[in-house]
Formats: sequence, structure tokens, C-alpha cells
Amino acid sequence: MIDKTRIIDSVLKKLKKLPVSHYMDLRTYKRNRSLIIAKMSEGDLLVIENGYFKERFRLKPEKLKRLLSTLVKREFPRSHKIRLYVMGRFTEEEAGNTKRKIL
Repeated sequence: MIDKTRIIDSVLKKLKKLPVSHYMDLRTYKRNRSLIIAKMSEGDLLVIENGYFKERFRLKPEKLKRLLSTLVKREFPRSHKIRLYVMGRFTEEEAGNTKRKIL
């Protein structure tokens, strides 16, 4: 669990080490809302928002910081801690169907 004030820096740091075609999963404490960040190639990211809003974004890594600050405020407004999972290979079905215990 990472503090909400440090989540953007933590994501950017882990994204540099993340292999191509792998993804990260950010969840609330209750695990009922999520942001998925998939590294499709070195210069291409896919961000899937699954919570209050359901949207998809394709962007360059340098644009991620601004988008993440907007999405964290929108999806995790009352959260103080955010769960960060570094996952394996990204497949659309597996990422959408990851079952986690909901508190």
C-alpha cells in the first residue's frame, strides 16, 4: 500500500523497470475501483480506468504524469492509501477479469 501523495512518483519509477507488454494495477483499499497501466511498447502506454468512469487512453510515457494526477483524483477521491500490483503479461481478458478479494 502506497500513500496517495507518493503514488505518481512510485508508478513512474516502476514503469521504467517494467518490461514491454506487462502491466500495473492500481486499486483502492477495498479493491472495487482500479486503474490499469499497460506498457505496450517503449513509447506507447494503455491506461484503462475502471471505477466511477470506464475509459481507455493510449498515450506517450511523458504524458502519463498529468493523466495520472487527474485519474487519481477522480477514481480515488477519499482514499489515503492505494494498492499497487506489478503484474505479468498484459492480455485484455485477464486484466479485466482479475478477481481480488473485495472488502
